Amino acid sequence: MDSVKMREAVEAGKTILGIEFGSTRIKAVLTNEENTPIAQGAHDWENRLENGIWTYTLEDIWSGLQDAYAKLAADVKSQCGASLKKIGAIGFSAMMHGYMVFDKEGTLMVPFRTWRNTITEQAAKQLTAAFSFNIPQRWSIAHLYQAILNGEEHLPRIDYLSTLAGYVHWKLTGKRVLGVGEASGMFPIDSKTKDYDQNMVETFDKLIAPKGYSWKLRDILPQVLVAGEPAGNLTQEGAKLLDPSGELEAGIPMCPPEGDAGTGMVATNSVTVHTGNVSAGTSVFAMVVMDENETLKKVHEEIDMVTTPDGLPVAMAHCNNCTSDLNAWVGIFKEFQQALGVPVDMNQLFSVLYNKALEGDVDCGGLMAYNYFSGESITGFEEGRPLFVRTPDSKFTLANFMRTHLYTSLGALKVGLDILFKEEGVKLDNIYGHGGLFKTKGVGQRIMAAAINAPVSLMETAGEGGAWGIALLASYMLNKKENQPLDAFLSEEVFHGETGVRMEPNAEDVAGFDAFIQRYKECLPVERAAVESLPL
Repeated sequence: MDSVKMREAVEAGKTILGIEFGSTRIKAVLTNEENTPIAQGAHDWENRLENGIWTYTLEDIWSGLQDAYAKLAADVKSQCGASLKKIGAIGFSAMMHGYMVFDKEGTLMVPFRTWRNTITEQAAKQLTAAFSFNIPQRWSIAHLYQAILNGEEHLPRIDYLSTLAGYVHWKLTGKRVLGVGEASGMFPIDSKTKDYDQNMVETFDKLIAPKGYSWKLRDILPQVLVAGEPAGNLTQEGAKLLDPSGELEAGIPMCPPEGDAGTGMVATNSVTVHTGNVSAGTSVFAMVVMDENETLKKVHEEIDMVTTPDGLPVAMAHCNNCTSDLNAWVGIFKEFQQALGVPVDMNQLFSVLYNKALEGDVDCGGLMAYNYFSGESITGFEEGRPLFVRTPDSKFTLANFMRTHLYTSLGALKVGLDILFKEEGVKLDNIYGHGGLFKTKGVGQRIMAAAINAPVSLMETAGEGGAWGIALLASYMLNKKENQPLDAFLSEEVFHGETGVRMEPNAEDVAGFDAFIQRYKECLPVERAAVESLPL
């Protein structure tokens, strides 16, 4: 976009702003009328461990948001000379789940408990049994019920319970609302009503009735909205919070705040029934969209049920560990190169090692590794230890070594997805990949196709990420045609029929990965022994 056209769009307010709070970066993206990113800004941040709780402070949240926005505004001005005053619509997204509770004065009563905390095991198990529906530890309702089981003193004074995205949206608009996808990580959603499951709401209220709190669950939860619905406007106070310089005008319409899972689906155009997306980086999760009439035959603690931003049920397998150990081993090869005095190009190093893996035996020649930097709920580990092990007669080659680490980066994910596809018979026509695992052309994509025995597609736009995804949801609210569903808007107005580069699974790779994963499950006691024998 040339600077003249950009200036015209900015001054006319024909832009969309999307901001996402990731776990390590707050990213802001501004798009034009064609839904193409034209400017961005970012702020790096890190959670902190305080009194055993992974958290971010309110100061972290607001200073980080303001910095990301200021950098975006500066990028706009440097490109076209215009100040960012009017915007067509704004959307906010953030990492899902967690626990933020406020009293009637709007005061945060306990430090923000993020999704990363695994302190709600008792509550999660009891609620899963009570609801006959899997409640993961990171969900907001698990945090609330664990606080109740613990008898925490703030509980009688709760006026509002929200997520990070919902909190920011509330402060900028005054509206206590959430997009349905984000809400589905707080409490189970009924995909027919596109609202909290009423039977489960009543079950929860009965569970806590003996406590005598003045509130019931719906009193303190955000209102659920579906993609495309208006979610309030930026207030004068909100405009100053977002842009302390005072240039940004109030009154800008805002879309329902969403979670990073939903924005990832939107950014990869995977909101249609029987499509999915897999994000593979430091952690890995895969999501498969189901028909609203599809249900799982039984409760699986390995599978989370959430929704798309327009309320369709989504089955998700979420794993804490993916490429960290793989990257650490590549780092060892980097040190070796440096010791030899050979200049290091990390892109080339990754490319050589990843492609070497494709020369290995399809079952990895008897080698085994676990990439558990932290615990892994799908396989039942609260802690992890990175581990590599082999027998004396294993085929210990560089190709097999690298293939093993690529396979194991998806090992826990495959355990979860095998339940979904092989036990439950959930259909998957195509899955879209994004994240660092897929940067080396043709390698991560091939390994993923082998893991799930389904086609994997990569799209150039996948790298734009969740900030772009929430900008697209804001654009959908502003620009959708009458009765135009979200998937049609994305296909017709954003992706224009583009389906990406598709790779079919290789039958030999599939058989090899199946053999590897059988050995992976059999060797889990070795990982358990490492955890028990090597205390942190």
